[in-house]
Amino acid sequence: MKTDILIIGAGPAGIFTAVELIRKSGAKKIVLAEKGASVENRRCPKAVTGKCVNCKPNCHITTGFSGAGAFSDGKLSLSAEVGGDLPRLIGEDTVQSTIGYVDGIYLEFGADRHVEGVSNPEKTKEIRKRAIRAGLRLVDCPIRHMGTEKAQEIYYAIEQYLIQNGVEILFGSECSDLIMRDGRCLGAYVTSGGVQTEIFAEHTVIATGRRGADWLDGLCVAHGIDHEPGTVDIGVRVEVRNEIMETVNEVLYESKLIGYPAPFKNKVRTFCQNPGGFVAQENYDNDLAVVNGHSFKELKSDNTNLAILCSHNFSVPFNRPIEYAKKVGELTNMLGAGHILVQRYGDILDGKRTWEKELAQSNVKPTLPDAVAGDITAAMPYRSMLNIINFIQAMDQVVPGFASYETLLYSPELKFYSNRVKMDTDFNTSVPGLHCLGDSSGWTRGLMMASVMGVLMGRKLAQQEMT
Repeated sequence: MKTDILIIGAGPAGIFTAVELIRKSGAKKIVLAEKGASVENRRCPKAVTGKCVNCKPNCHITTGFSGAGAFSDGKLSLSAEVGGDLPRLIGEDTVQSTIGYVDGIYLEFGADRHVEGVSNPEKTKEIRKRAIRAGLRLVDCPIRHMGTEKAQEIYYAIEQYLIQNGVEILFGSECSDLIMRDGRCLGAYVTSGGVQTEIFAEHTVIATGRRGADWLDGLCVAHGIDHEPGTVDIGVRVEVRNEIMETVNEVLYESKLIGYPAPFKNKVRTFCQNPGGFVAQENYDNDLAVVNGHSFKELKSDNTNLAILCSHNFSVPFNRPIEYAKKVGELTNMLGAGHILVQRYGDILDGKRTWEKELAQSNVKPTLPDAVAGDITAAMPYRSMLNIINFIQAMDQVVPGFASYETLLYSPELKFYSNRVKMDTDFNTSVPGLHCLGDSSGWTRGLMMASVMGVLMGRKLAQQEMT
């Protein structure tokens, strides 16, 4: 097979590369290879079974058209301050202006026009004052909340738009390797139904998301693609009653707080806050179970959940941060017999495990019903655990009651975007003909910033045709 543009991975970065190519250069032939299913064929059986059944060959939560985005809470962060380090590569002004452009596309395909976090500046100031007193920084970030169910509708509309405009989408097609010749990338080997196909392309774009970060790291090593170990985030998902988070939920919807707690001064931050949301499980290829959070537009719980993530950077002699995070996750899964572990904050401080009967007596009822009560401190590294505990205590000054005895901590919450591919401002890697985008590239985190990178990639590829 031959094509002009081959995109590996149908997450937001790959999708928006194709969308912008259609709009700026309709003559380009585009093939989009995705190992998972189309949006309309993605089904998580947990809604029926009540527990994760470890779907094979791929987890429907993390894999398929729109990646984890279709089954996440569907939040679009409308600030260049949030979503990774892309501004450092191409400039904050370029990123912010492109966010506005991408936001317009999401609105075109049906996103809610209401923006959270901008309605009450005076109350925002009060929350910021409390954060400053606690030694934390509050990041202003307007949020457009699509919702888990609405996000699937929006991405389905985009999927149909791509198909109607001639993009050939190969579902159930997994990329095994790149086609290399004389140091140049000429395309990729793609396998579907046990049959391998060579797809030759003028430009190959890898956009495999956090789900494909480890796979991309292997490609970089195998083919000499310049890269460097970046940051790996290890943490927990915290769940409290909505009453505790009521003011923050109403004023900000998502409180993006950053701190550097003593004694280690690692960066610790909140991430992916879900008012009235549900804690969820995701599974990776190696049967690693990790925790995440979802928030629907209509269906609401009595709880709010959010991630607290501790950033780790490694240098000499260790340079495999993804493997490090995986080992932490595997050890936690072992303690939970393959399930997510949950523990009360007060039990952690008391040095004891949590028991199921204690959860049943608490005000905070877990929204992940098959999470196993236990002791996450038996698997969490000391440095990460102490950072998280101290950050929660600081959060309690911003949100009184956050550090209550009954506050639930789920583990492991891991973010695999640590392999940072070295690129120029046109997203060219050290291998001619190869480009890397989105969370797997190490430059972005989240739906909006990955979408922004895709739009900019589409523009640059379209410009090359015109020149």
